[in-house]
Amino acid sequence: MDAFSVLVIDDEEDFVSTLLKRLGKKGLDCEGVFSGHGAIEKFREREFDVVLLDMMLADMSGNEVLRELKKLRPGAQVVILSGHASASAGREGLGCGAFDYLIKPAEFETLYEKLKNAFDTRIELV
Repeated sequence: MDAFSVLVIDDEEDFVSTLLKRLGKKGLDCEGVFSGHGAIEKFREREFDVVLLDMMLADMSGNEVLRELKKLRPGAQVVILSGHASASAGREGLGCGAFDYLIKPAEFETLYEKLKNAFDTRIELV
């Protein structure tokens, strides 16, 4: 298994900090941001293999962020993770190009496997 990079976008700073540590122990190169606008700026600065995106951010909806990320890199693999998203929001995210979605609290190994699957099936656009 090759190491890959993950951008974690969530407004819960403690959650992001804990998740970055746990993913780092798996050998992943991770960064976290706490807002939609911050995520878009970070995504412009650096290419990430996979994005983990919360649906409920203070400044933008997850689907707004997803659409902006897909404009920047159509092949980006995005996994939605939310404790507040309805099934319809998850379906909307899938319709906007998300790889998949999970509902919080997700078991860490399940989340890790979903990120790994997204990485393994990422689309390489020329």
